[in-house]
Amino acid sequence: MIETSKDILYIVISVSIVFLTFFTVWGMYYIVMMLRETKEMITDVRSRIELVEKVLIAFKERLEHTSSHMKLLVETAINVAEYFKDRKTEKKTKKK
Repeated sequence: MIETSKDILYIVISVSIVFLTFFTVWGMYYIVMMLRETKEMITDVRSRIELVEKVLIAFKERLEHTSSHMKLLVETAINVAEYFKDRKTEKKTKKK
């Protein structure tokens, strides 16, 4: 079977190629697993960003609705203040 040094060379080369292939495949497996975890993390981050965006949009809408109600409340308070001011001036004019 092994007759010359050339046969030993071929056996050593074939064993080296087998080990090189094994470690290459093993390294590729770990790279693929890291990429898979990265994809899962990116998906998780995207879902969290979408959730934060929804919360901010809801907060903005509530703030806009509240501001429209606040405008109405401020106008009502101004009208009430003017009413009491007019009433107070009417009482002063009646006393004189």
